Amino acid sequence: MAMLTDEMLLDSYHMAVELKLEREFITLLLAEIHKRNLDTNSGSILH
Repeated sequence: MAMLTDEMLLDSYHMAVELKLEREFITLLLAEIHKRNLDTNSGSILH
């Protein structure tokens, strides 16, 4: 995931949540977001 810019990663996460993609995929995206210390600015974060 290092090839994705922060913006692309966040966009991918928000789109995945919106499209209700596989929970495992969203979890991977969220893990990378946390690794980069980014803020999702969304109330739709999965825990």
